[in-house]
Amino acid sequence: MFDCYDPALAALQTFLRGRSEALQSAALLLGGQPALKATQGLLDEVRASTALSRRLQRDLGKLHALLSLEHVQDPDRPEAGYFAAIDPSWSCVEEICLLADELAEVFDAVIPTEALTLAPRAA
Repeated sequence: MFDCYDPALAALQTFLRGRSEALQSAALLLGGQPALKATQGLLDEVRASTALSRRLQRDLGKLHALLSLEHVQDPDRPEAGYFAAIDPSWSCVEEICLLADELAEVFDAVIPTEALTLAPRAA
């Protein structure tokens, strides 16, 4: 009867579909198996979604925080150990930086700025 189409969600789905493998590889490198599993779950949920829920927005923020190395200086976080094992000269480092920037651009384009900050801050 009614055709509900969310262009913001469609843009996000297109981006994530095109960068799926790179996002999963980056998540594994920066956060190990738990981050890979979370990223795969997020990709599956966004792919199947008909609306961009607050939970999906929050999970996208978490993925961006991982890609942008937000928690690597916290020795109590697993990201610190994974980051320490990365050689800055590896070619994947630049790709991860680009992924973080691209995700931020897509996120900013589809989510109103006042609705949610990209990566939630830890208290």
